[in-house]
Amino acid sequence: MMPPKARKFGRSVLPDALSYLPDNIIDVILMCLPSKDAVRTSILSKKWRYHWCRLTKLEIDDSLWITKKDLLNPTIKFRKMMYQFLSLHEGPITKVSLDIVLLASCPEIDNFIYFLSRNNIQHLALHLPHRNEYKLPSSLFTCSQLRHLSLAYCSIQHPLASQGFDKLISLNLCEVNISSELLESLIFHCPLLEELGLDIGDRLDAIEINAPMLKSFDLTGNISCVCLKNVPRLVKLLLYGDYIQAEELDFAKLFECCPALEHLRFFLLDSGFFAEEGYEAPTRLPFNLNSVKRFYLPDIKLVESHKLSYALCLIRSSPYLEYLEIQVHDYRYDDEDEDDEDEPIPEPLELKHLSDVTFNHLKEVKLRCL
Repeated sequence: MMPPKARKFGRSVLPDALSYLPDNIIDVILMCLPSKDAVRTSILSKKWRYHWCRLTKLEIDDSLWITKKDLLNPTIKFRKMMYQFLSLHEGPITKVSLDIVLLASCPEIDNFIYFLSRNNIQHLALHLPHRNEYKLPSSLFTCSQLRHLSLAYCSIQHPLASQGFDKLISLNLCEVNISSELLESLIFHCPLLEELGLDIGDRLDAIEINAPMLKSFDLTGNISCVCLKNVPRLVKLLLYGDYIQAEELDFAKLFECCPALEHLRFFLLDSGFFAEEGYEAPTRLPFNLNSVKRFYLPDIKLVESHKLSYALCLIRSSPYLEYLEIQVHDYRYDDEDEDDEDEPIPEPLELKHLSDVTFNHLKEVKLRCL
């Protein structure tokens, strides 16, 4: 029979459905939630109180500790949260993203990194405050299961870094203070590396990229000091230069070991690329880039002949090009021209000897802002 109280309210007494869910189902539910919401589930019931402590993936950013009414220092709140995490978490944790770039200073996270190194971390992103350079501890380089590593605004000085990571597939370094020798050794000792991203803030000495499994390489900075020595499987290459002098750019050295290169995005010919008066770019490379099928050239000024000459050098050397996209520099958005919108756009300089530029395999062309 229905209990008296149930009859009074016209419904049966049902068990707490949330409390009776199997642990594995709860874990799947928590994995589908943002980290902040996953932690909030601790108030649902006694059984759910510590389920978040078994999360294998965690995203840590300012959304976890910053609210409109909070007066407590964000760094202090972050430290309290880290203490709770280290005290309560159970089991392995395979993926962690730590983004604290907005903090005024970098708190002590050595213990946190040490904890991850002992719990099978495979995917790690550390984006630290850019105002204070944080020296990464040695424990990071003992993470033997790492497959994906992204670092921003920190310093790598420990000699253990030169031993690399045996299982690393992707590596991204943004504004990381590291010597050219250590960087070269780190890349070389990641034998499975397929994706590499380097955002070089300061000019480095010449480095050689020796990564036989590399397929994708994004490079921002002074690319004239980089040599692609051993990249037989490289398919995609993005080059974004800062301030580079044309005389220092050795195209032959840069491309000579890229037999599989298919996609080239070339951002070098912007306002930071300059040449001495009278300097002439090479007409073509001493070899052909026979595998290049897609070439993207953004923000080029038609009035600067030395930049066009470099672009034509690459086009001439890519006889099997199928897709070409060129974005012409739009003078309407030049800061220098904001006060004089009526100033006429300069006529492009005439380039000679263009009759040998043919596109026998070209299928698609995009011209922007022309």
